[in-house]
Amino acid sequence: MEAQVIAAIIILPFALAFVYAGIHEFRRFRSEGKASYGLAYDEVTGTTHVTGIGEDEETYDLSDFDPSEYNDLDVRKTSDGSRA
Repeated sequence: MEAQVIAAIIILPFALAFVYAGIHEFRRFRSEGKASYGLAYDEVTGTTHVTGIGEDEETYDLSDFDPSEYNDLDVRKTSDGSRA
């Protein structure tokens, strides 16, 4: 096989996924209008993820993050340093 064919086979799935995401976002834009994206914090898992933020919601501010307030009992420590 030629190098160009191998490169096309490797790149093609990523290009198709990119085109699909673009079409999906364009259809969403036509039906719902402009969207605002930002970080959202999930208190149950202690993780953040990028998602659409509604007009009445606040985006997650990284400077307000306190890892000691994580809800996982396996990770949380008590005030004396021992595990809960």
